[in-house]
Amino acid sequence: MVDADYCFTYIDIGANGRASDSAIFRDSTLNIAMENNTLNMPENSVIVGDDAFLLRTNLMKLYSKSQLNNTERIFKHRLSRARRVSENAFGILVWRFRIFSRPIQLKETIVDDVILAACSLHKWLRKSSPNTYFPENAVDREDLNTGNITFGQWRNHVDNLPSVSHLGSDNYKSSAEEVRRTYAKYFTQENPLPWQWKKVGLELA
Repeated sequence: MVDADYCFTYIDIGANGRASDSAIFRDSTLNIAMENNTLNMPENSVIVGDDAFLLRTNLMKLYSKSQLNNTERIFKHRLSRARRVSENAFGILVWRFRIFSRPIQLKETIVDDVILAACSLHKWLRKSSPNTYFPENAVDREDLNTGNITFGQWRNHVDNLPSVSHLGSDNYKSSAEEVRRTYAKYFTQENPLPWQWKKVGLELA
């Protein structure tokens, strides 16, 4: 799990690579904490996930259906903006710790230690030496007036990152869908971005 400052705040290492992301998450201590409401998340906050995860009141994901109405398209755009933070965090990690740019020829237990150490160092360097570890143009930047994206420098050094396996479920409680509708309404009515309509191919209503 990654926070808004590109730092890893939760790491689950050592699962079988053949397992789906949804199965790994289901058995994780993070999921258990979320289910038991012991994660101490700020009020009205949610975790942004990929399609592999189950929609819940505290975990939002994109709509799985292909035909979206205008409000749903805006929600998709706004949630994708949030997900870009996670992509940039992994990109910086691979760029700075080049051992991840190729297969790691070590014992599995040692690989687990390497991953944990790299993620910990990533967070420490981000906090202690932000300007050195993260050059000004390191991550994607968004023009808040136009919504245009300038891609981060890490993309010049890292091949395309693999996406998660899309083996999620469309089964979710109505309360989770209500939270998603509330966010969608907020993005379109209460806090719209002036350029978001154009970004999804719509005219401003």
